[in-house]
Amino acid sequence: MNPAATSEDTIVQEITIKAPAERIFAALTNPEETLKWWAAEGEFRATHVTSDLRPGGRWSMRVVSDRTGDASCTSVQGEFRAIDPPRLLIFTWIRDEEHHPETLVRWDLEETGGVTTVRLTHSGLTSERLRTRHSGWPLILALLKTYLEKQA
Repeated sequence: MNPAATSEDTIVQEITIKAPAERIFAALTNPEETLKWWAAEGEFRATHVTSDLRPGGRWSMRVVSDRTGDASCTSVQGEFRAIDPPRLLIFTWIRDEEHHPETLVRWDLEETGGVTTVRLTHSGLTSERLRTRHSGWPLILALLKTYLEKQA
């Protein structure tokens, strides 16, 4: 996985996955699949995902902490802005917490010979607190990679 590239308000992460772009796109957009891979044992897991996969459609996800003594729950939601299967997915990202601005998440998938480069760009992170709060993307990409490559 390439290290994070950051600008003042953007985090960029890139990973190569041995899976076709179409398969990766499905794992990103099918709620039943997202529930299977958006989890890190002993840390967190997605418990509810909805998706109206169309430009202007809404999506949401609830994630609970699995850490001992931490029963916290985080909800994230947004709106799909651009969908071009299996190459591009763009949506807004709004955490259900006080003073969290709407940010933008972009997934670019480029396949060559059954191997896909996945580039995630999260922009609109206008403060150090927001950039720190969203520094978990390398783990999310690793979880996606593990899930898909185990199936291959």
